[in-house]
Amino acid sequence: MRVLALLLATLAVGLMAIGITLYLSWQLEGGGAAINAAGSLRMRTYRMALTLEHYASTHGPQLNARLREEDADFRQTLDLLRKGDPRRPLYLPDTPAVRQRFAEIEQDYARLSRHWFLPIESGQRLQDWQAFRTDADQFVDRINDLVLSIEQLNTRRTLWLRSSQMFLVAMAIAGAFAQIYLMFLLIFRPLERLRGGISRMTEKDFTVRLPVESRDEFGEVQHSFNRMADRLEEAYGSLAQRVEEKTAALNAQNGELSLLYDVVAFVNRPQTSQNLCQGVLERLVTWFGADAGSVRVIDPLNQSAWLMTSVGLPESLQEAEVCRRHEGCHCAPAREGEVVIVQMRPHPLQPQSICAEAGFLQVSAFPISAGDNHLGVITLHFADKRDVSERETQLLTTLGQHLGIALDNLRLAARDKELAVSEERNLMAQGLHDSIAQGLSFLNLQVQMLDDSLKRDATAEAQEIVPLLRAGITESYEDVRELLLNFRTRLQEGDLPGSMQTVIDKFRKQTGIATSLKLTGQGRPLLADQQLQLLFILQEALSNVRKHSQATLVEVTLHNDTPLELMIRDNGRGFDEAEMARRAERHVGLNIMRERAERLGAQLDLINDKGVSVVLTMQRAAVTQGEGANV
Repeated sequence: MRVLALLLATLAVGLMAIGITLYLSWQLEGGGAAINAAGSLRMRTYRMALTLEHYASTHGPQLNARLREEDADFRQTLDLLRKGDPRRPLYLPDTPAVRQRFAEIEQDYARLSRHWFLPIESGQRLQDWQAFRTDADQFVDRINDLVLSIEQLNTRRTLWLRSSQMFLVAMAIAGAFAQIYLMFLLIFRPLERLRGGISRMTEKDFTVRLPVESRDEFGEVQHSFNRMADRLEEAYGSLAQRVEEKTAALNAQNGELSLLYDVVAFVNRPQTSQNLCQGVLERLVTWFGADAGSVRVIDPLNQSAWLMTSVGLPESLQEAEVCRRHEGCHCAPAREGEVVIVQMRPHPLQPQSICAEAGFLQVSAFPISAGDNHLGVITLHFADKRDVSERETQLLTTLGQHLGIALDNLRLAARDKELAVSEERNLMAQGLHDSIAQGLSFLNLQVQMLDDSLKRDATAEAQEIVPLLRAGITESYEDVRELLLNFRTRLQEGDLPGSMQTVIDKFRKQTGIATSLKLTGQGRPLLADQQLQLLFILQEALSNVRKHSQATLVEVTLHNDTPLELMIRDNGRGFDEAEMARRAERHVGLNIMRERAERLGAQLDLINDKGVSVVLTMQRAAVTQGEGANV
């Protein structure tokens, strides 16, 4: 604002001086033109006087016309001086002395016209030539006085013009020096101070401060510089401390990540739940510097917490009844998913807790959870107070979740094994199907009949029963042997065709039935479990052929493509569909094959046409399920 005000003031003064100069120049020019016009009146006066003398002597018409013309020019010049001409410019100076002299000239010219010009023009003779000339000379003297007054006024104005020009020169010089000084005072000096402050700050001299001498823009910059210097000095002074704090925080985070990765890698190893809990607890006790620790799992039936493992825990706490119950224990809320940090403060009116009696000042408990299921509690015991930060609390909670997931996976794995054993036992029970049960029932009936015949001494009947007993025993023996062979069947990895050929060869040797195997298609290999189920279906189908078909030829075809198709076809007698539907529940072997087909996600069909064809159809989506396993 100050720079702007200075520039505007300088501009105003300069414009005013220039205006005065222009005004004086215009007045001088107009005055010079007025001097020329007034000076021409002297010449016109003498010319008119000569013309008048000649006319008075001769009275010629040409002289009369010229006299009138000269009078008109004289009067026109007077009118021009009176009114002025802005275009030239020309005007008389507007001063009383000049105006007075010009008025006297107009009055004298009017008098001369009345006294001399008009009478002579009208035809009178000029009597006193000497008086006429004297009067004309006096009139010219008055014109000279007017010209001299205008010249004197122009001389003064010329002096004023030169003075104003000198003033302009002086003002330009003074303005230049003033602007240089003000620029130095308002801009260059603050910039130099700012440059010096920045230079000192570059040399790490954060004590530098700039004086704030004004409230203008540079004052704001200097104030901002001082605030920046304060912050830099404070930041540089605490830099080492902040670096140490950041380094410590990074080390703590790295330690937490190392612990987290170590625990995650450990819980993913195959091991027992006891070893799993022991390994995690030992790592937590070591990392947190705890004096003791324990892992307790929750019994979902009676909501009791049973000790799984412990480190450094006194015997009084290992089997304490209060630690098992849900009520009365400091760690009980952790069983519901809460984080518990308790400091034992002795109170003279209240009995000490069992943890305080064991010498622990602080107990921290964290839940072991898998999803929404709370499986147990990790407890850390400290003999002294130990602050547990929010980050450490989150870390312990995360580790508890990983441990809970690992324990839950062990439970699921144990349950899967139990289920697998149960399914295998069920399959074994189904394997002892109706042929063996019917054979044993037949043998029991024949034995009763033999006993009755012997009691009645019916030797002939007894002799007829003995071959039937021998045939029944032989058939039951073959059934048991076939089941034993089926139970002992092992599938070599990726060798389904070889295993199928082995089963077919055993069937051919056992029954003497011509059996062939045909393999087509170049589809993706099946998973091991799928191959085993196909092998069991083949064994069951061949067993049914042996028992019921009376066939002489069996053809086995495996088309490994999309879809996969297994067909076992014989040329036997077929089956009665009505009888088959009536005894559907008693055909255990057929039910076994259908259950195995359902486990494969396949479809099992029986075709009763000139023998029986067992057709298993499985889409490729079902075949590739679980891709990535060993095949």
